[in-house]
Amino acid sequence: MTETAIAGQLRWQAEMCGKIGSPLYADLLERAAEDVETGGPVATPLRGHEDDPQLSVLGLRLMGAVNRLVLAGREPALADAYANGDTAHAWEALRDVVSRNGVELHELVDLPVQTNEVGRCNALLFGFMAAADETGLPLRLLEVGASAGLNLRWDRYSYKAGDFSWGPGGSSVQLEFELEGESPSIQPTVEIAARHGCDAAPIDPTTEEGRLTLLAYIWPDQADRIARMQAALKVASELPVEVDREPAAAWTKRMLSEPAQRQATVLYHSIVMQYLSDEERDAFHINVQAAGERATKQAPLAWLRMEPGGERADVHLTIWPGGETRHLARVGYHGSPVELL
Repeated sequence: MTETAIAGQLRWQAEMCGKIGSPLYADLLERAAEDVETGGPVATPLRGHEDDPQLSVLGLRLMGAVNRLVLAGREPALADAYANGDTAHAWEALRDVVSRNGVELHELVDLPVQTNEVGRCNALLFGFMAAADETGLPLRLLEVGASAGLNLRWDRYSYKAGDFSWGPGGSSVQLEFELEGESPSIQPTVEIAARHGCDAAPIDPTTEEGRLTLLAYIWPDQADRIARMQAALKVASELPVEVDREPAAAWTKRMLSEPAQRQATVLYHSIVMQYLSDEERDAFHINVQAAGERATKQAPLAWLRMEPGGERADVHLTIWPGGETRHLARVGYHGSPVELL
């Protein structure tokens, strides 16, 4: 049944939110699943999505659509319930929002999740450091699924975990995280030669609409993530970055068609592959492997990726020439803890 499939999606997302640290969304999504099963208003905006892949995160798309209305100032009762952390009142307010805005929410649910979580740079940092140390060259940054390009500005953020620190101390983005394992003894100087990204639906973080989209997909009970996003938006206003509207495979093939001499190209992505079709993902991998085979010591290629690996995400790094792949780390999906392997 349609209702059973959609309720199953919402329950799976509720479980994931509970594990990743949002008791608010875990509770609301469980209630939303029950509402769908009993023919309630939540079924309306989700109608037609019963066959959506699980990893397209239908539940987060619904909650992000609702949160967009909240952040736009249109639903003060739900905003107050979110702020108070009262899940019972939040559910009553959310159900009312959905019942009054079902048609609009049905359109907003079609939009992909745009998290652009800068906390993920906590783990990616160690891949960038390894690429800089091993090649001794300036880095040419190419990010796939870059969203608003916030993680293309990773070197402008300050990182701290216990005795480990890196980056400009005066940055508005202060990333404090838990570090498991031994931190690197060498912290190479990292020079950025260029930064480019691509996304199927890029966001301009310097516009009000762009800022609203980015904040809408952050869970309201995770104040630290909201503060990080607001700080990252300030950095984005100071450092322009180009993000092309182009599919991952085609963009990667184009950008890697000619090796960049005297630069180490770092192609990277974080929690992106699940949103690509099988055909697009296969083409992307073929293009990366082909570019790796063309790499030289004067124009090396590093492929850095953070993708789902169960309870935590896995961070892998492959550097050509050579093509050796190493498992660098396991990391929480929003950037902490980072377990260096």
